[in-house]
Amino acid sequence: MRWKRIAACTLALSLLSGSTVFAESAFQKIRVLINGNAVSTGGYLIDGTTYVPVREFDGLAEYNESSRTVTFNKPNVDMFLFKGDTPFGNVSVGKLKFYIFSQIDGLNTDIQSVKVSMRNPAGEVKDIQSQDLSSRKDNFWFKTYDFTYDFSRAGKYYVEFYIKKSGGAYSMVAQKTINAVD
Repeated sequence: MRWKRIAACTLALSLLSGSTVFAESAFQKIRVLINGNAVSTGGYLIDGTTYVPVREFDGLAEYNESSRTVTFNKPNVDMFLFKGDTPFGNVSVGKLKFYIFSQIDGLNTDIQSVKVSMRNPAGEVKDIQSQDLSSRKDNFWFKTYDFTYDFSRAGKYYVEFYIKKSGGAYSMVAQKTINAVD
């Protein structure tokens, strides 16, 4: 009787370790970089196909439980920076008064509002301006008021454009880099 128990336990452990090795070879956690930045949740490689969480991409991701469908919208957003009537891209360290002009098209979903923020090299975010939208617009322009921003040190600063769906949170859909130099 005792040898039957030992044989059953040995067989069970063999099957368990074999299935773990098989699952590990068919399913791998991988590191994912988007524009050089690591995605916090990573991704998976399953049977030669790479899977990445769609929420990690700049856009509006929504999951419908009843239809088991993921919808992803990525509008085309072009942002231009103006000091007076003069466009610019790079700046010198220090304070600068300017405004941001954004053109949005290809938006295929209803939205509630938009927002523009600035992110400094340390990752700190300052909201510049937001605006509620009264109706669905698939093609519109958004201009911030003139504001003064302190580019306090050399490095990369980011202008970020966000869209908020009705009842949801803001999602970043575009980003523009400003290089501050000494």
